Formats: sequence, C-alpha cells, structure tokens
Amino acid sequence: MNEKLYDRIGRSYDATRRADPFLADQFFRHLNLKAGEALLDVACGTGNYALALAKRGLKVTGVDIAVTMLREARRKGPSIEWIEADAARLPFDKGQFRAASCMLALHHFSRLDDVMSEVHRVTRGGPFVIFSSLPEQTEAYWLREYFPSMITSSAQCLPSKERIYAALNKAGYEEIHYFPYLVRDDLQDFFLYAGKERPRLYLDAEVRAGISSFSALAHADEVEAGLQRLEQDIASGAINAVRRSCASEAGDYVFIVAR
Repeated sequence: MNEKLYDRIGRSYDATRRADPFLADQFFRHLNLKAGEALLDVACGTGNYALALAKRGLKVTGVDIAVTMLREARRKGPSIEWIEADAARLPFDKGQFRAASCMLALHHFSRLDDVMSEVHRVTRGGPFVIFSSLPEQTEAYWLREYFPSMITSSAQCLPSKERIYAALNKAGYEEIHYFPYLVRDDLQDFFLYAGKERPRLYLDAEVRAGISSFSALAHADEVEAGLQRLEQDIASGAINAVRRSCASEAGDYVFIVAR
C-alpha cells in the first residue's frame, strides 16, 4: 500500500470523503451480521465506513498502515480500536473477528494473496465484503476522454476479477458472489467516478485532492488540459455526448462477497 500517499492526502481526506449511506447499508446487508458481532475493516483510512458500520450495531476494529489516516480516525471515533498494521501481516489471533470489510483498497495491496489469506485467518473464513472497481469498469469511465493517461494507469493498478477470485480461493474462500454497482447522482463519497452524473465535481481542486488517481497517477499537464476541455464541454453541453458514448453495462464498481 502507498503509505506515504495516504499520509499526505489524509490531512484533508475527509473534506470530500465520507461514508455514503447507501453504500454503508449495502456493506451491512452483505455482511449479514448480528448486533455486537466483531468486524475488521481492512485499510480503514480515516474510518468513515468503520464508523458507519459501528453505528449499525457492529463491534468494529479498523486497521490501516497510514499514520495520518489513523490519527483522524481516532479523533472521530475514540471508542473504536484503530490499529496501525500491514494488511498482509495482521496482528490478530485466528478467528478473532466474525467478518471483514474492505472499501476501495485492493489496488494498494502489492501482496494480494497474503492479504486475503490473513483476512481469512482472522475471520475463520467468515464473510469478507469488498468494494472495488475492476479494470474494465475503470477503462469505461467517461473521464478517459479528458484524462486518458490517468485512467489507463488507474485501470492497470486494479486486480482483475479473475485475480481477486484466485486470491480468495487460494486463501480458502469457497463461495464468492459478485454484485455490480452503478454510481448514483446522490453519492456522498467523492471517490474517482463520483462525478459520473455531476461532471462539475472534477473542477473542484479539493475533490481531486481526495482522489488517489488525481493525487498519485495524474500528470499536471494532462490534468490542466483535461480540466480546460471539461469546463468547455460542460458549458457547451458537449459533455452529454461524451457521457453517452461511454455508457457501460458492466457497472461502475462492484461488491464482491466471499465466504
């Protein structure tokens, strides 16, 4: 995981990143846990989804490698246990948790097999709910029209569905389900494709600062030129044709639920 990146953007991350109620509800539904059961939120960041799930009655522990992110999580949720650790080497006992969750972090795991194995170990194979984008989904974003190199790099960082399934199977998960997600126009968590229905979001520097693709993978010249074209296309209405040309039936993101 890019620890230095998230220590840098963690200082202002919550300005535009928060738990989306619909997505938090989907996590809770897929986890299918009872009140008080123990959940490990892997790569928890500043704790937005850990806190949202704790409010739904779960006993949540958050783990992340970025110190700055965890500092903010502790400030917001002092009653939750926040642990600094590598997801590939979890400092927990076998079966310590009933289930695990992971929000938009698979692309940061260089040792995906080890992460899946560790999560399986500490949950005894209990439900593991992952929210991510797949390479073909990211490649279909209309953002590619304005930031082609960034989108290509973003897609290349993502493990494929086959790679994810293989890592889960190797770890011991036998039952895996796949649920596509389409970005809604009321999305409150401003991750990469949050502006699918609201292109003006990308004109906001604060929004871009909270998106790792813009923070770590984008070239300044491409961003400057892309923003200029995007602003012009929004003003002229040409953005609508661009968006229609990139319509995809594959979904924008996906929930993967393993047991």
